[in-house]
Amino acid sequence: MALVDEVKTYLDITWDDPHTNRKVNSTLARAQAKLREYAGCTAEELTFEDGTEEQQLLLDLCRYIYNNASEDFEENYRADLIMLRAKYKTEAMSDEGEETDSGTGS
Repeated sequence: MALVDEVKTYLDITWDDPHTNRKVNSTLARAQAKLREYAGCTAEELTFEDGTEEQQLLLDLCRYIYNNASEDFEENYRADLIMLRAKYKTEAMSDEGEETDSGTGS
């Protein structure tokens, strides 16, 4: 299922309306950008694959944005956002360490 369809299902949007579709697409784009900012990574690194914690955070953030309550998301999901950032920073540090090790000829 396409990510936009996942968002519509999560938000219980069962109708197909151009205005709603634009709002959902805009909400999804804003949520993706915001979570990438929180995680400190790029679009290639944070993909929101099915069944991941990242996708669940994305769906929850879409719910907050769609319902005009995005200012509450960071406070309510602070621990999850800290874990998300730690996960991607740890992976980045691990990747940098591998590059350094391979570059030294060891």
